[in-house]
Amino acid sequence: MGSTKGIGFWPSLSLVMGNMIGSGIFLLPATLAIYGQWSLLGWALSTAGALLLARTFAQLSRQKALNGGPYAYARLAFGDFVGFIAAWAYWLSIWIGNAAIAVALTASFSAFFPILNENNGVAALTTLAFIWLTTGLNVLGVRSAAIFQSITTVLRLLPILLICTWGFTGFQWHNLSAVERPDSILQAALGTAALTLWSFLGIESVTVPAAEVRNPERTIPLATWWGTLLSALIFVLACTAVMGMFPASVLQSDATPFASAAFLLWGEGGNWIAAATCIACLGALNGWILLQGQIPAAAAKDGLFPAIFAHKNQRGAPVLALVISSVLMSGMVLFNFSSALQAQFQNLILLATLANLTPYALCSVAELAISKTKSTSLWLRSMATFVFTLAAIIGCGWLVIWKGSLLLVAGVPIYFLLKKWKEKSD
Repeated sequence: MGSTKGIGFWPSLSLVMGNMIGSGIFLLPATLAIYGQWSLLGWALSTAGALLLARTFAQLSRQKALNGGPYAYARLAFGDFVGFIAAWAYWLSIWIGNAAIAVALTASFSAFFPILNENNGVAALTTLAFIWLTTGLNVLGVRSAAIFQSITTVLRLLPILLICTWGFTGFQWHNLSAVERPDSILQAALGTAALTLWSFLGIESVTVPAAEVRNPERTIPLATWWGTLLSALIFVLACTAVMGMFPASVLQSDATPFASAAFLLWGEGGNWIAAATCIACLGALNGWILLQGQIPAAAAKDGLFPAIFAHKNQRGAPVLALVISSVLMSGMVLFNFSSALQAQFQNLILLATLANLTPYALCSVAELAISKTKSTSLWLRSMATFVFTLAAIIGCGWLVIWKGSLLLVAGVPIYFLLKKWKEKSD
């Protein structure tokens, strides 16, 4: 059971929603513009899959609340090697995804400082500054990060809800015309589902710091389910509203589509929405950096990652895990800094989504392996969730799958080296 001083339902809900309602919702209208109305297929598919995954994580946490989230459940069900693969893939997805969120945060500030969208060098330095600012906040501990997450979630939600509703007053259906008609409906569904699924990454957020959650067997399932359901509703309404306000040819090159929509609706009052975009991305980066320290720390505690990742400061923050992850994030930003912000964002989110789908796929069948009672409904739900994750992987595209596979395979020698070293130590 979690400590009575741990984080309760509302901070847990804000962690789930805060990690999902971040960079994705604000930049996706531009990313999806080329698909037009076909993107609605992707939203339908990714929303259904996200709810299946939310159910999976809710049920897993009811059976046993484990610190480490997806990694911990994969290890419990299938042993150390599969657990390591899940932890490695999840860690990759987090710091690559965090690089994308940091890029989105910089893009959001370009509404106030246009030089960020004009000078790649200035944009890269600004992105690095955001990375290390939020890393420093998380070094102060999980509770401080959770409180900051609650504040940023509340501050950003009202303006987003305004776009969800008022935004439809400027909606025109013909703006959802696709720039290029896809070869098939299946191709359109899978391609857009892979992109929209980025918004839902974070379903499992509150399962990762489970040891810090108060009454985790009850709090985690409730926060996971309601956080996913509410976020899905907001995603579809907000992104569709923005896409219906501008021609796709204009929207697809816009680095701040939500801010543009706000200025169209309210003139100078749109500055409030632009500011909310900045807050949302900052909150998302904070929440995900919290997780990028917790995952390798949990794996290191179990002997599957180098021991230095488990080192914690007096506030209980895994300092070295946070710092090493942020160094890798910084490298990813510098590697991509020559591209425009929008192009950087799309490249990073597909790679991060692919890496995240690996532990998701493992957890979809882990529930089946762990459960003592294997009912027909459990079999059907588990298989449906697994098929969804495979379909989403295919939707990422073969080039992304190839790059992601190389990153996954790169971790295998580390596992065997650690295992060999441990055997010698024993």
